[in-house]
Amino acid sequence: MTGDVEAHAKLPQGPAPTPEEVTRRSFFVKLTWGLGALGAALVTAPVIGFIFAPLFRRTSYAWRSVGKVDDFKVGETTAVKFQDASALPWAGVTSNIAAWLRRDANGDFTAFAVNCTHLGCPVRWVAGPKLFMCPCHGGVYYQDGSVAAGPPPRALERYLVRVVEGSVQIQTRPLEIDTH
Repeated sequence: MTGDVEAHAKLPQGPAPTPEEVTRRSFFVKLTWGLGALGAALVTAPVIGFIFAPLFRRTSYAWRSVGKVDDFKVGETTAVKFQDASALPWAGVTSNIAAWLRRDANGDFTAFAVNCTHLGCPVRWVAGPKLFMCPCHGGVYYQDGSVAAGPPPRALERYLVRVVEGSVQIQTRPLEIDTH
């Protein structure tokens, strides 16, 4: 075994690297590290932006007119459409959202989101039994928006409603949908 070590020690070593070779080698090492860091930054920046962007985003609220007071009969629930306040300029018709609007006997208005609080499926109003029905998973809501049956975790979301100069307006806002 000692003979192998001695034989290995006696192998001829190449000439010492010249300053040009050391400079070239160090350049490529630095270039490799730099490109690796740049690649890591390019991959990491969008992920960090995705995580922290909601902390700095403002919630959009706006009052949208949905019709004249006389357009809505007392005791009836009617579907109304309006433009979402947080819609982007190129959203087109996808920026239109809907609500169920009811005019009460005392003249007040109540607006419910059309989205089920379970997974966001659109609910429909059934006038006979006076219920909101979700076709996706069998969610049922009473006419006041409270849960009657099925998987919805909470009542239908409500919008603020006001009457200004004879026009009924709904305040748009982002709605919470349970994704469990």
